[in-house]
Amino acid sequence: MKRFYKETAVGPADEGFRILLDGKPMRTPAKSILVVPTAPLAEAIAAEWSGVSAEGEINAAHLPLTRLAATGLDRVATRRDEVIGDTSKYAGSDLLCYRATTPDSLVRLQHATWQPLLDWAAERYGARFVVTEGIGFVDQPEEAKARVEEAVSAHSDAALSALYNLTHTSGSVVIALAVAEGRLTAEDAFAAAQVEELYQIGRWGDDPHAKKQRDGVRKDIESCARFLTLLGNGKLKG
Repeated sequence: MKRFYKETAVGPADEGFRILLDGKPMRTPAKSILVVPTAPLAEAIAAEWSGVSAEGEINAAHLPLTRLAATGLDRVATRRDEVIGDTSKYAGSDLLCYRATTPDSLVRLQHATWQPLLDWAAERYGARFVVTEGIGFVDQPEEAKARVEEAVSAHSDAALSALYNLTHTSGSVVIALAVAEGRLTAEDAFAAAQVEELYQIGRWGDDPHAKKQRDGVRKDIESCARFLTLLGNGKLKG
């Protein structure tokens, strides 16, 4: 679909702000009016649409903030409990809990990068995880999983859209929550999620296919982190 509008703008709505295309409110794929809780997020979404060239095609891949906002309205709002469950279940198999046994340099790197995040989760949420070496499954304490679910469910529908994507992209609900809380930047979250991959690149070099996949992960994390930042006080319920 090619660009069909001339102007983008932001206007007030009952529960936040609308994005306007030639004065008409933008709608989600499910035909709901796209309303977001903060003006900075609305302005950033409007900027995404303004950035489409006059003769250019509208590519959803270039509209990450729009997609996250629409997902929050169309999918999270109608399946909130399911999204909370699909996000918080990562507490049972979080990436940060599975450490390499060799070489020593990778073991040290994982500990230095991941352990402070697990310590933060224990202090912030009371979620104390069990760490293991190797890939054998380890049961996590029920209390830790419950505390993570409470932390996830405290987020608004819009924030859950980004939190869900962050968790699935990084393989860690702890990393996702740390980004949402401002404990990690997007760059640091990417580095934490890709510890082993970046370590192997440092030793053996890169290849185009792996780089393309890694760039996709980086963009997803950056988009979700920016979305959560723009939500500001709209991240949490109520």
